[in-house]
Amino acid sequence: MSHPLNAQTREPGKPKEFIYVLRLVPRLYDDKNWTKEDNAVLERHFARFQEAIKSGQLILAGRTKEPGDRTFGIAIFRASDEAAARAFMEADPTVSAGLMTAELHSFAVALEHANP
Repeated sequence: MSHPLNAQTREPGKPKEFIYVLRLVPRLYDDKNWTKEDNAVLERHFARFQEAIKSGQLILAGRTKEPGDRTFGIAIFRASDEAAARAFMEADPTVSAGLMTAELHSFAVALEHANP
């Protein structure tokens, strides 16, 4: 009998869960340093997350409300494997444009409101 908390031992072919942590680059710690172009990139980032929510790939995304270097965002999502997860993370407009750095982690959703 498999242990119910070992969520990463799933059936082959079933998407796995990942999380990436986003952190602002130091230039953007101060709100006054954001340019029109930076804000356009942020809008594309948010639109992409909205599409990923609709498709079911993105489980949750959000950010802390702390200032500057203390704030960070997260995206919890599904991908077929680590390579696909890394590609999803690296295609994030804020990452590819250099506004944020991102760190990928394998993740296991243990409880979810929509799926208790």
